[in-house]
Amino acid sequence: TQGSISAPLVAQGRGMEPGSSPLTTHVLDTASGLPAQGLCLRLSRLEDHGQQWTELRKSYTDPDGRCPGLLLPGQMKVGIYKLSFDTEGYWQKRGQESFYPYVE
Repeated sequence: TQGSISAPLVAQGRGMEPGSSPLTTHVLDTASGLPAQGLCLRLSRLEDHGQQWTELRKSYTDPDGRCPGLLLPGQMKVGIYKLSFDTEGYWQKRGQESFYPYVE
């Protein structure tokens, strides 16, 4: 690959005002040193006693590489979640090959 994407799943101090999502992500294109705008991601939760992933939301990163509003306040419940990042699609749009087709 000609770059990689850092995709930490963290609660940022910014954007945690009442009414905002309790879950945030910030994706950076380290090849360019810029936020990864337009990267498709999917939020899923493990259901059925650990047997099946249920997709909760599909979204795209904004110009700052963030994806606000993944979950509405009150939607987050105890469980196992994952974010799947379509890195292959992101790099294809830029005319480059991806070493990893996705990152979870």
